[in-house]
Amino acid sequence: MSDKVNKNMTFHQVLQMSPQVAKVLGRYNLGCVGCMGAMHETLEQGAIAHGLDVNDILRDLNAIFQD
Repeated sequence: MSDKVNKNMTFHQVLQMSPQVAKVLGRYNLGCVGCMGAMHETLEQGAIAHGLDVNDILRDLNAIFQD
């Protein structure tokens, strides 16, 4: 199964996919729900800005959508 979430998606796009997304992002201290940058910032850009590994975030986000 291919990943549903990729590093080029914006936070806004991913947040629209499932209520669980906000919980995963919260574990990384990413308060994206209220951030104005969430509309245009990609997951990769946000990870870099916060000193995080985007691959870790992608792994946890895609785990939401595994059957």
